[in-house]
Amino acid sequence: MATNWGSLLQDKQQLEELARQAVDRALAEGVLLRTSQEPTSSEVVSYAPFTLFPSLVPSALLEQAYAVQMDFNLLVDAVSQNAAFLEQTLSSTIKQDDFTARLFDIHKQVLKEGIAQTVFLGLNRSDYMFQRSADGSPALKQIEINTISASFGGLASRTPAVHRHVLSVLSKTKEAGKILSNNPSKGLALGIAKAWELYGSPNALVLLIAQEKERNIFDQRAIENELLARNIHVIRRTFEDISEKGSLDQDRRLFVDGQEIAVVYFRDGYMPRQYSLQNWEARLLLERSHAAKCPDIATQLAGTKKVQQELSRPGMLEMLLPGQPEAVARLRATFAGLYSLDVGEEGDQAIAEALAAPSRQEKTLVMNKHVGHLLRTKAIEHADGGVAAGVAVLDNPYPV
Repeated sequence: MATNWGSLLQDKQQLEELARQAVDRALAEGVLLRTSQEPTSSEVVSYAPFTLFPSLVPSALLEQAYAVQMDFNLLVDAVSQNAAFLEQTLSSTIKQDDFTARLFDIHKQVLKEGIAQTVFLGLNRSDYMFQRSADGSPALKQIEINTISASFGGLASRTPAVHRHVLSVLSKTKEAGKILSNNPSKGLALGIAKAWELYGSPNALVLLIAQEKERNIFDQRAIENELLARNIHVIRRTFEDISEKGSLDQDRRLFVDGQEIAVVYFRDGYMPRQYSLQNWEARLLLERSHAAKCPDIATQLAGTKKVQQELSRPGMLEMLLPGQPEAVARLRATFAGLYSLDVGEEGDQAIAEALAAPSRQEKTLVMNKHVGHLLRTKAIEHADGGVAAGVAVLDNPYPV
C-alpha cells in the first residue's frame, strides 16, 4: 500500500521543526553547495535544496532503470566507436550548430592523427521521467543521456541519511528503513580507478577539468575522496591551466606541471559558453593524448540529442547492437520519441551504410555496471531540472 505523506503536512509548527532538523542533518552529512555570491570559495556554504520527504516511486520502474542502464552503456560505446555513423547522423547539426561542429572537428583531427588512448571510460547518467499511460499505469521514459560531467552522484550518496532522519524523528522507523542505500560516488570512483589501473603507471594522476567558479564542488570532492582512499591522487585544473602548463611527450603521454596524467575526468566543457579559443586548444591537446578521457570526444558526441533522435528510428538499435534482442527491447521500451525533419530516403541509406562501416578498433569490455541513482524533483512549470540552477531539488525514491 502506498505511503501518503499528506497526513504529515497538516501541522505547520511540526513542519517547521522538521525542516530545521532536516537542514541541520543535511549540513552535517555534507549535502552542500557553495553560495552563488561566493562560487569560488568554501568559506561560506549552504545546503543543497532537497525535499523534506522522499517521493513515492514504483519499485518496478526503479528496477527497470537499473536493468537498462548497462544496455545504454553498451549502446553509447557502440555509437562512439562508429565514426561513420556519428558523421552521417550529425551532418545536418554540424552545419547549424557551431558547438557541435567544433567538437566534431576535434574528433576528425584525432582520427586523422590516430587515436592515442587505449583505455576508454564512460560515466553515463540516463535521465527519465514517469509517463502516465492511457490505463493510468506509469511508464519509464528516457529524456536524455548525459555522457559528460554527469553530476550529483556525490550529493545523492548523502541524501538518504537526511530522509531517514526526518522519518525517524516522526517515529516512522519502518518507513525510514525503506529508504534505499545509495552510493554512486563510490561507484563512479571505481570506474575512474579501473581506468587509472589499466593505464599502467602507478605514479600517474587523475586530472579533473574544473570550472573556476564551481558551486557544486562538494559533489566532485566526494569522488575525489573515494579515489584518494585508494591512494589515487587527483589534481584540479581549468582548461586555461592546461593551455598554459599542459604538454605531450613523443608518445603523446599527457603531462601537467610535469606530472603524468592517467585519466582526464571532465566536469567542464559541456556547454558552448565554457569554451574560449584557448579552451578549444586545450581540449584538442587533451584529446590527442594517451590519457584515458572521461569522456573522449566521440562519447560526448554520442550523447547529443541528434544521436538520441536517430537511435529511436526503426532498425537502428538492431544494427548497432547485433544479436542482442533482449537489450534492444529493454532500450526501446524507454524511448519517448524524438522527431527529425531532415532525414529522408537518402539519409536513411547513408546511415545504413555508415552502420555497415567498421568501428574504430576492437576493444575489450572490462566493466559495465550501474552504480546508483539520483532523484530530482521540480515544479511542473519548469522544463529544466538543474539543482544548482535553483529549478529542481534533490530527492530520494521511496519504493512502493
